[in-house]
Amino acid sequence: MAFSIDIISCITDRFVELTATEKRIAQFILDDVQFASTLPIAEMAHLTGTSQASVTRFARAIGCKDVRELKVKLAQSLAVGQRFILDVPDLDGVQGIYETIINVLDINRRALNPDSLKKVVGWLSNARQILAIGMGGGSTICAQEVQYRLFRLGLPVVSQSDGLLVRMMCSAVAPNDVVLALSLGGYTPEIIESVAIARQYGAKVIAITTQDSPLGANADIVLPLIVRENDYIFKPSTSRYAMLAMIDVLATELAMANKTQAKDRLRRIKLALDGHRGGVDRQPLGD
Repeated sequence: MAFSIDIISCITDRFVELTATEKRIAQFILDDVQFASTLPIAEMAHLTGTSQASVTRFARAIGCKDVRELKVKLAQSLAVGQRFILDVPDLDGVQGIYETIINVLDINRRALNPDSLKKVVGWLSNARQILAIGMGGGSTICAQEVQYRLFRLGLPVVSQSDGLLVRMMCSAVAPNDVVLALSLGGYTPEIIESVAIARQYGAKVIAITTQDSPLGANADIVLPLIVRENDYIFKPSTSRYAMLAMIDVLATELAMANKTQAKDRLRRIKLALDGHRGGVDRQPLGD
């Protein structure tokens, strides 16, 4: 299996070990990666005041077999987007974090389809088993959150984020099972392949993801997320709040659809917690 190595990080990490000539070439590349990636070797040598042989030696010094491979790896690093290379300023500050969360929640609230939500609630209410799957940080936490919300309502739910176990569990489903797949981007191969397996065995697949993603294309119903990311890469993704909000909407609708059962389970949990920890009756229910 081939792995992509970030050549910009390699240049930065090995900079102090380079010769004076190689450092001149390295700095030229780091100053404008996009421009450097398009230059013929002769032009790069001319602009850096070095020779073609020096440019070739530099490429080998940072782990490339020749200048052609260096340019390919520079192009690969550029492919992730300029915001991961350039220093994009944060103009919003701390208050901007709250504002972007509010904005993404409002955008996603307006995108909710009531008919799709009603069908999903029916499927989950009648499922023999609900399998919530998600990988990669935010989606992992949200899959666990599905389990934490729905078991309180008396629903048969389990979450999983390990790639092999997700695949195994999706292979063991029955036609009256439901797989709830969560992914902000909808491109995680392990999730896409696993839900495709589950559908082959007759399970229904609900995806909380972007509408036009590969995961969405492999789902029976998509509860769509509108993902809005800005160029300031150091802020965590605000879109995961939209995913959490969708889980809260689902949990609330499921509780209302199974009110008697849900109330009984919630009362039991509250009684068990209060007897254990004490406190006032308005404490969160197990959070």
